[in-house]
Amino acid sequence: MIKVLVVDDSAFMRSALTRMLEEDPEIKVIGQARDGEEGLRKVQELNPDLITLDLEMPKLDGIGMLERLMKTNPKPVLIVSSLSVEGAEPTLRALEAGALDFIPKYQEGGFSLDFLRRELHGKVKAVARRGRFMRPASFSHTDVRSHPDSAAHPVFKSRLLSSVTRPAAATSPVVGSREPFRFSSVRSSGNASVAEHVAPPVARVGRVKRDIVAIGVSTGGPPAVQKVLSQLPADFPACILIAQHMPATFTEAFARRLDNVCKIHVSEAKGGDKIGPGLAYVCPGGKHLRLDMRGPLPVIDVVTEPASALYKPSVNVLMESVGRSLGRRVVGVTMTGMGSDGVEGSKILKEKGGYLIAQNEASCVVYGMPKAVVDAGLADEVVDLDSLAKSIQDALYR
Repeated sequence: MIKVLVVDDSAFMRSALTRMLEEDPEIKVIGQARDGEEGLRKVQELNPDLITLDLEMPKLDGIGMLERLMKTNPKPVLIVSSLSVEGAEPTLRALEAGALDFIPKYQEGGFSLDFLRRELHGKVKAVARRGRFMRPASFSHTDVRSHPDSAAHPVFKSRLLSSVTRPAAATSPVVGSREPFRFSSVRSSGNASVAEHVAPPVARVGRVKRDIVAIGVSTGGPPAVQKVLSQLPADFPACILIAQHMPATFTEAFARRLDNVCKIHVSEAKGGDKIGPGLAYVCPGGKHLRLDMRGPLPVIDVVTEPASALYKPSVNVLMESVGRSLGRRVVGVTMTGMGSDGVEGSKILKEKGGYLIAQNEASCVVYGMPKAVVDAGLADEVVDLDSLAKSIQDALYR
């Protein structure tokens, strides 16, 4: 039984969320709170397995509650958020502060109980499992402010983004090197997983053999992608294409946030964008990102087909297109996420000579998409999130 605490200042939403959650016999709502202060007290009293959290609340808002919770008693948190453009930035801040995923209160066209119900049941079950891997940070709020690398801390960095420019390559800290909470690497004894494999180091000399990196990611992705991209140097010798499962109103803000904290240049993809080293493109939500050949040159396409795809963006579409277009020039990376999107496209990329890296189970919020790649025998490497940036850089020379 998954024990859930619902934190929302709306009595209607607290009641609606409780009813929908308890329609699933594996989920039990053990308490409700109307603001962040009451939410923190209820966490101590009730010890829930997971918290659903609104962001705009009186007394102590969702971001404030998250910052305090993750320092002392981290729990899996799902943000129940607006899908408006204005709601994108606070939701991304919440993900940086320690929330594991978000669920939209409103779809385009209004409030949808059916959509919210489906999202709640699936994500609560997937994300709640991460509770046993979460550990409090070893420093306090005050410690972070006084630490010389405090600007690199994701919580405080998010408050500075409106005034900060991309740091110089020689002096910029590694964003995400200190986090408000961390996952332990402990595995449950009953979890039989494929042994992790890290390829031996490679000498990075001469020209790169691979110059395209395709990243597929979903649940838990925004802070994980930020951590990887922020560790890449300004002279990174490849172009990065990212298919992150995310609504259309969020992807532009996500790309802008990455651009502000990374040494490489990051933007939301547009049809006709040019491939080049040190550039990264985020697929717009609700569409697909492809790499197609225009004569001898690869060109980015942003398309709406296949309209029937379960996910938009689709990782399968991205991986298949880069495989068919450039094959041996591609490093495919599958990161944290529910489901198996990407595995079929990765099969084609592998057949065409691509090099595939999967994020390991211990560092994933949800070990679904990478597991599908690993179980299919496609992964050349299975690595921890902390090592992913280095593995990507090495793979360019393999």
